[in-house]
Amino acid sequence: MAARKWFSSFFPTVKAQEEEDIVDPQTVLREKCAQHGSAPQLWEKYQACNERVGSRSQTAETCVEELFDYLHELDHCVTKTLFSKLK
Repeated sequence: MAARKWFSSFFPTVKAQEEEDIVDPQTVLREKCAQHGSAPQLWEKYQACNERVGSRSQTAETCVEELFDYLHELDHCVTKTLFSKLK
Protein backbone atom coordinates (compact mmCIF):
# COMPACT_ATOMS: atom_id res chain seq x y z
CA MET A 1 0.00 0.00 0.00
CA ALA A 2 2.87 2.37 0.81
CA ALA A 3 4.39 1.70 -2.60
CA ARG A 4 1.12 2.70 -4.23
CA LYS A 5 1.09 6.08 -2.44
CA TRP A 6 4.70 6.65 -3.40
CA PHE A 7 3.91 5.80 -7.04
CA SER A 8 0.85 8.09 -7.16
CA SER A 9 2.81 11.00 -5.71
CA PHE A 10 5.16 10.92 -8.72
CA PHE A 11 2.66 9.81 -11.33
CA PRO A 12 -0.78 11.32 -10.83
CA THR A 13 -3.77 9.38 -12.01
CA VAL A 14 -5.59 10.86 -14.95
CA LYS A 15 -9.12 9.77 -15.68
CA ALA A 16 -10.64 10.30 -19.10
CA GLN A 17 -13.83 12.26 -19.37
CA GLU A 18 -16.85 10.32 -20.40
CA GLU A 19 -17.48 10.80 -24.06
CA GLU A 20 -20.52 10.03 -26.10
CA ASP A 21 -20.28 7.08 -28.44
CA ILE A 22 -17.92 7.77 -31.30
CA VAL A 23 -19.50 7.15 -34.69
CA ASP A 24 -17.35 6.40 -37.71
CA PRO A 25 -18.29 8.97 -40.38
CA GLN A 26 -17.40 6.50 -43.14
CA THR A 27 -20.02 4.05 -41.86
CA VAL A 28 -22.67 6.76 -41.75
CA LEU A 29 -21.84 7.95 -45.26
CA ARG A 30 -21.82 4.39 -46.62
CA GLU A 31 -25.32 3.84 -45.25
CA LYS A 32 -26.54 7.02 -46.95
CA CYS A 33 -24.74 6.27 -50.22
CA ALA A 34 -26.18 2.76 -50.31
CA GLN A 35 -29.59 4.33 -50.93
CA HIS A 36 -28.59 6.69 -53.76
CA GLY A 37 -27.40 6.54 -57.35
CA SER A 38 -26.74 3.13 -58.83
CA ALA A 39 -25.83 1.55 -55.48
CA PRO A 40 -29.27 -0.06 -54.88
CA GLN A 41 -29.23 -1.66 -58.33
CA LEU A 42 -25.68 -2.94 -57.80
CA TRP A 43 -26.70 -4.35 -54.41
CA GLU A 44 -29.64 -6.17 -56.02
CA LYS A 45 -27.31 -7.58 -58.68
CA TYR A 46 -24.91 -8.79 -55.98
CA GLN A 47 -27.73 -10.37 -53.96
CA ALA A 48 -29.10 -12.15 -57.07
CA CYS A 49 -25.62 -13.53 -57.76
CA ASN A 50 -25.30 -14.76 -54.17
CA GLU A 51 -28.65 -16.53 -54.38
CA ARG A 52 -27.74 -18.10 -57.73
CA VAL A 53 -24.35 -19.31 -56.50
CA GLY A 54 -25.77 -20.47 -53.17
CA SER A 55 -28.44 -22.58 -54.86
CA ARG A 56 -25.88 -24.66 -56.76
CA SER A 57 -23.91 -27.46 -55.20
CA GLN A 58 -20.96 -27.19 -57.57
CA THR A 59 -20.06 -24.02 -59.43
CA ALA A 60 -16.98 -22.09 -60.39
CA GLU A 61 -18.93 -18.83 -60.37
CA THR A 62 -18.18 -16.27 -57.69
CA CYS A 63 -19.76 -12.91 -57.01
CA VAL A 64 -16.49 -11.03 -56.60
CA GLU A 65 -17.09 -8.80 -59.63
CA GLU A 66 -20.55 -7.80 -58.41
CA LEU A 67 -19.22 -7.13 -54.91
CA PHE A 68 -16.35 -5.00 -56.23
CA ASP A 69 -18.75 -3.01 -58.43
CA TYR A 70 -20.99 -2.30 -55.44
CA LEU A 71 -18.11 -1.36 -53.11
CA HIS A 72 -16.55 0.83 -55.79
CA GLU A 73 -19.82 2.75 -56.14
CA LEU A 74 -20.08 3.18 -52.36
CA ASP A 75 -16.47 4.34 -52.04
CA HIS A 76 -16.87 6.77 -54.93
CA CYS A 77 -19.89 8.33 -53.23
CA VAL A 78 -18.29 8.39 -49.75
CA THR A 79 -15.05 10.05 -50.83
CA LYS A 80 -16.90 13.14 -52.00
CA THR A 81 -17.60 14.21 -48.40
CA LEU A 82 -15.65 11.93 -46.05
CA PHE A 83 -12.51 14.02 -45.67
CA SER A 84 -14.49 17.14 -44.80
CA LYS A 85 -15.94 15.26 -41.79
CA LEU A 86 -12.63 14.02 -40.39
CA LYS A 87 -10.93 15.90 -37.58
